[in-house]
Amino acid sequence: MGFFDKIKEGLRKTKEAAASNVNAVLATFRKVDEEMLSELEDSLILADLGAELAMQTVDELRDRAKLKDLGEDQEAIKAELCDILAEKMKKNNGLVLETKPSVILVVGVNGVGKTTSIGKLGQKLTGEGKKVLFAAADTFRAAAADQLTIWADRCGADIVRHAEGADPSAVIFDAISAAKARGADVVICDTAGRLHNKKNLMNELAKMNRVIDRELPGASRETLLVIDATTGQNGVNQAESFNEACELTGIILTKLDGTAKGGIVINISSRLGVPVKYIGVGEKAEDLLEFEAETFVKAFFE
Repeated sequence: MGFFDKIKEGLRKTKEAAASNVNAVLATFRKVDEEMLSELEDSLILADLGAELAMQTVDELRDRAKLKDLGEDQEAIKAELCDILAEKMKKNNGLVLETKPSVILVVGVNGVGKTTSIGKLGQKLTGEGKKVLFAAADTFRAAAADQLTIWADRCGADIVRHAEGADPSAVIFDAISAAKARGADVVICDTAGRLHNKKNLMNELAKMNRVIDRELPGASRETLLVIDATTGQNGVNQAESFNEACELTGIILTKLDGTAKGGIVINISSRLGVPVKYIGVGEKAEDLLEFEAETFVKAFFE
């Protein structure tokens, strides 16, 4: 299955429940008028774009329809809508991993698929010829390190782990030391799931970042937030809180194939000004897809 087809299949539930409403509006109305725009705004909200973003999108479509004199050209109207939504998202330029080693810190609430996403990402990077080392800094969830060890064995990555309940920052310190000694290209740090409104746990993330800053000054850094797409608008709240705590560089959106709330991708990236780096549309490593806004929006409506 090609890249576009994988995204289309991953968005099937969203299309059935939400995007189809948008398509129905575009097919019903012969021109861009206020009745059509009102219906379109409602449909975009139902597609989980959020009220504010839906209103902004409709306002821009109104202006562009007048400026470009789109008239009754439904395909042109649809293409313009796709362009507006794609432009709302921060452009994804891929992972910036320019130093040796570089660091990827992966954060998020409980149960969103952080460890699995790390495993898939590690498999991608080792497949590109990079030497990867996993830091099993989720020392609180039972068997988290065991799960990461399985992924390490599967993709040929090294792993540094401590006993359950150990200090996560100590794990990261040892992982960075091991990465320097072994010539690793990338250190990917797993972290314990934490509620975005728990200050002490957010402070723990700050401590981990201080260790990375001290041990690898000037290193390329990615801080990726994993969000479960099925959480819908609550994912926006999570993203805003984590962004304040640790300056996110990207989002990984998981379980997109299991939800009708796919429009949350556009909303989160637009609200935070942070790119979506990857989306998960299945269980296999190859189902973690590098995000492309234009392709995503096109698949959203086709």
